[in-house]
Amino acid sequence: MNRGPHAAARRSLLVALLGLAIAGPWRGGDAEEVPEPTDYRRSEYRAPVPRTLAGATVLDTAGLIELLAREPAALIDVMPAPRRPPGRGSARPWLPPARRHIPGSFWLANVGLGDLPPSTAAWFEERLAEITAGRSDRPVVFYCERACWMSWNAARRALRELGYRRVFWYPDGIQGWEEAGLPLVPAAPEMEPEP
Repeated sequence: MNRGPHAAARRSLLVALLGLAIAGPWRGGDAEEVPEPTDYRRSEYRAPVPRTLAGATVLDTAGLIELLAREPAALIDVMPAPRRPPGRGSARPWLPPARRHIPGSFWLANVGLGDLPPSTAAWFEERLAEITAGRSDRPVVFYCERACWMSWNAARRALRELGYRRVFWYPDGIQGWEEAGLPLVPAAPEMEPEP
């Protein structure tokens, strides 16, 4: 059993959350059955998603809570984030949309697009290696919004292209977490450095 500094907190969280009886039917999209594609989704990212991701474990909220209580997992929020508009210098105010996400998450913005520029793909690979301390066997959980293909794409990429062996996909995203009465925290995006 893990006795690290977060073990007691994870056990307490698990006990408290399981008491909420949050386990319910998976709601990753409409009732329509969406087949798993053979490649990345490249458009219409906000749409019903498949119930599966070959090679990965699909989690509902109770499953995510159990995983986090059992062992440390890297939580990766892949929601896109806008950059400061071109020509809008630092003297002009600009407020990007606020985002909240699951506590302990890393917001790796824009890595769930179907086609990643080579520089973004390299940055994604580098950040995942840093977050996991170079361990491809560490559990990595990808999420975004409910019914959003970007988390499916990012999880698939980590599994197929980057060689991560314990990839988890949480398709209910922040909506599923919040609906279970669980906290969200303010998030700041990490973005690929501009050239």
